[in-house]
Amino acid sequence: MPGENLSRDEAQERAALLSVDGYEVSLDLRSAVGAVEAGARTFRSVTTIRFRCAEPGAASFADLIAPSVTAVSLNGRDLDPGEVFDGSRIRLEDLAAENELVVDAQCAYSRTGEGMHRFVDPEDGETYLYTQYEPADSRRVFANFEQPDLKAPFRFEAQAPEGWVVWSNGVGELTDGVWKFAETKPISTYITAVVAGPYHYVTDSYSRAFDDGTTLEIPLGAMCRKGLAPHFDADDVFLVTKQGLDFFHDHFDYPYPFGKYDQAFVPEYNLGAMENPGLVTFREEYIFRGKVTQASYEGRANVVLHEMAHMWFGDLVTMEWWDDLWLKESFADFMGAFALVGATRFEDGWITFANRRKAWAYRADQLPSTHPITADIRDLQDAKLNFDGITYAKGASVLKQLVAYVGQDAFLEGARRYFKRNAYGNTRLGDLLSALEETSGRDLAAWSRAWLQTAGVNSLTPQVILDADGRVAELSVLQEAAESHPELRPHRVAVGLYRRETRPDGESGPLVRYARAETDVDGPRTVVGELVGADAPDLVLVNDDDLTYCKIRFDENSLATLRELLGDITDPLARALCWSALWNMTRDGLMPARDFVGLVLRFAGRESDIGVLQMLHAWADSALTHYTAPDWRATGGRLLAQGALKELRLAEPGSQHQLTWARFFAAVASERADLRLLQDLLDDTSKIDGLDVDQELRWALLEPLAAHGIADESVLAAELARDDTASGKRHQVRCLAARPSVAVKAQAWAQVVESDALSNALVEATIAGITQPSQRELLAPYAEKYFAAIERIWAERSIQIGMDVVKGLFPSLQDSQGTLDATDAWLTAHESAAPALRRLVLEARDDLARALRGQRRDAAATAG
Repeated sequence: MPGENLSRDEAQERAALLSVDGYEVSLDLRSAVGAVEAGARTFRSVTTIRFRCAEPGAASFADLIAPSVTAVSLNGRDLDPGEVFDGSRIRLEDLAAENELVVDAQCAYSRTGEGMHRFVDPEDGETYLYTQYEPADSRRVFANFEQPDLKAPFRFEAQAPEGWVVWSNGVGELTDGVWKFAETKPISTYITAVVAGPYHYVTDSYSRAFDDGTTLEIPLGAMCRKGLAPHFDADDVFLVTKQGLDFFHDHFDYPYPFGKYDQAFVPEYNLGAMENPGLVTFREEYIFRGKVTQASYEGRANVVLHEMAHMWFGDLVTMEWWDDLWLKESFADFMGAFALVGATRFEDGWITFANRRKAWAYRADQLPSTHPITADIRDLQDAKLNFDGITYAKGASVLKQLVAYVGQDAFLEGARRYFKRNAYGNTRLGDLLSALEETSGRDLAAWSRAWLQTAGVNSLTPQVILDADGRVAELSVLQEAAESHPELRPHRVAVGLYRRETRPDGESGPLVRYARAETDVDGPRTVVGELVGADAPDLVLVNDDDLTYCKIRFDENSLATLRELLGDITDPLARALCWSALWNMTRDGLMPARDFVGLVLRFAGRESDIGVLQMLHAWADSALTHYTAPDWRATGGRLLAQGALKELRLAEPGSQHQLTWARFFAAVASERADLRLLQDLLDDTSKIDGLDVDQELRWALLEPLAAHGIADESVLAAELARDDTASGKRHQVRCLAARPSVAVKAQAWAQVVESDALSNALVEATIAGITQPSQRELLAPYAEKYFAAIERIWAERSIQIGMDVVKGLFPSLQDSQGTLDATDAWLTAHESAAPALRRLVLEARDDLARALRGQRRDAAATAG
């Protein structure tokens, strides 16, 4: 419905008029179990809201998205639901100074991960519920004022099927068949939460003594579906949780404010996690069913800490409107990495940040939809799309730069003052900056304008002039910006000089840093005087130690060194930064994609950091799929498969590197012999010493076999029988859609585009299966169908499913000028389409245009 959107102007008007004193929400979830027709099941939701109105006699509205409303009462006066409820809003007229609104509604269970999601486990038939609201889906569960700055205390209660447990933000207890929960502190609607079902639940506790003699006791809990309980390593989750609580108490000087700390790992989750105070929800894929690398455990720990940081940045102190979404997400993203390195066993977390998180930011910041970190969010659809690489990873990168700019102690003291001044309130950008200015003594107005209020990424390139003796006569840093976003920014950077050492036996040794200077880069050219007189470098690394947010470029000598000696760089962060820079050069058309593939083939086998190695595999696959000239793809695929198999056989038996190379080999295998090896590993007729082909790896080996027509429906059915679980079903659905058949693609397309019967997780799996790079010709007819369908999809489906379909089915594999023209034609013909839909198509168009430029660059290198 058009009325489901909410504009910033409407929210500001309502916030000026209303103040909310409290909510009481009663849910009856007993209808969740048992047989039901798809989409027909509802639950009863009764909400009482006490609120004040600054202008008695004025009118406003409450938010509710529900199939039906049974009764509405305002200040004891019954209202006709048919007159005041339009499907998304409840009209409220003639408000008093103090008001009580009671809404009795039938709300719908969700299969899209929005609102109250209902999941039936195929393994044992058990039903599980959880809520997910960000940015505005709590109105699918109870009536409210759905905007972040109308905070209030909440009291929840719920009736549930016998044998179930229910959790919410506050501590709960079962009394006379009803779960009743302690009143919360004032919080926003989008971070309230309910989880219910026969979850496997583990407990622990955390204790903290403070200098004033007080002690804080926090009950800890962690839960998952019963089917995942054998794989649930709750002890490790609790370890990271306790380490994080210690770290944030040490640095924030504000006790955790929300009582208990439960963490729920839930099925079919759209996000990584959500920071509901006292009841954080995570996607259950963070419970590992098979062997994974340390990068997976590091990634989970980072998410645990990210969500924990939100307890202060976002929950205790919340932005007024989604323009300042960065006030919570950028901080949590930065603090997740900061705490990971400072408190846990994952001491190399900044390497992952530089290599993986910033790659997300660099891509997003070069799209036509890029925006300042402090964005212009007109409405809720804008807000949904702005949970992106700018808000998270660029914002976190800029905060890392801010810490270097003002100093870590000043930064943390500013955060402490910010919490104490604004506890349980809402803030804007200026509230934080004023606290940081106090503690640092710096005027942050210019810094804020440059970094937070402009878009785009700068490039920093070293320029070296040597004197007659071969020493550095002058070293300068050149700063450039894109024409579309010409802002040059102040950067606090470290410039590192590296040279190749010579071993005692005269052989060439590693590349090591022998000189470093930290300086402020400002304007188009900055001379780094401290490095004058240094020995001539083999490699100059601008932004050494990754202090700022920029694209690193190289002078010709440094680039030549990397082509020959990239694997010889001893420092893993420096090496990761060089890889990231080379990938950016590939995406920007400055390096032929086959050259990047060649560097991966030559040096990736020497990469010690497993997270970097996994990223290199993803980049190499992307380079082959999108950026290499079409006539080289088959050759490139063979080379990658040969290289992956070589490294797989060389890797230490049982190591995480061996597992990573095995997965990459499966991803790029296409030749008959390679596919035969995958089949033999599945059948246990071939073995690679130390490689444990567990269930998760079996599915990874099966997908390419399905995509190349070797594993048919009966094989996949047999595998599902072997792994008859929710995870197994998702894998099977993806593999089924991957098969190279006209009928298969037609069926999969219809299931996603023409029907809404699939849950969000199965929509995601089906789309992933459909889009196989080896099936370009088979998928060609769907380009036209895509453009004919997306406006209808956007209008009829939830925004989450709409986003999944529009992004996932864009015909990026039809990488031709014709597809680019068709995209432009759709954009021209649909200028009045929903702005959020147009944004997604514009982003996909930009990716396609970039791919075509990369292909031309790759082809030109060959011709040259």
